[in-house]
Amino acid sequence: MARVPPLGMPRSEVKAELDRIRHPFRVAVDRAKNPFNIGAIIRTAHSFLVREVVLIGTEPWYERAAMGMQRYEHILEIPTTEAFVEKAAAEGWPLVAFEKDHANVGLWEAELPEDAVLVFGNEDDGCAPAILEAAQQIVGIPMYGINHSYPIAIAAGMGMAEWARRRYQEGRLVVPDAPPDP
Repeated sequence: MARVPPLGMPRSEVKAELDRIRHPFRVAVDRAKNPFNIGAIIRTAHSFLVREVVLIGTEPWYERAAMGMQRYEHILEIPTTEAFVEKAAAEGWPLVAFEKDHANVGLWEAELPEDAVLVFGNEDDGCAPAILEAAQQIVGIPMYGINHSYPIAIAAGMGMAEWARRRYQEGRLVVPDAPPDP
């Protein structure tokens, strides 16, 4: 198993440095039914340095699947779909829901704003109707096989990867320069 070498800094300093280079988008999970999937999404979200991971609902999640990355991420737990939709409206979050059965745009054509909240539904029901109503877009990821949907952790990874690909395809700097020493 690959391990990140020690950085020689306390975790709080590492997290502060990561906060400096985070991307402006969030990932929200309308609580997955499989606790492993939530941990896997947190781990993947860390790889994309999202601003925040929002967990909607109160179901438990499996920290081990996050491989320790939850310690470096901002995880906001919101107990209900209604509370999430209210917070998104109050904060002006542009919601982009990923939902195969109700999609109105494909992933390649979708608008993914800089500060988007990419919302992924659970394995059984997808995104809650209130989230679909509040979303600016409902995005479908192309599928070519006969199965009904992608695993939620895979779909979340594809959404994050497409968000990042669009920003870096023109040569945008991946990691900003360090601030000058005082």
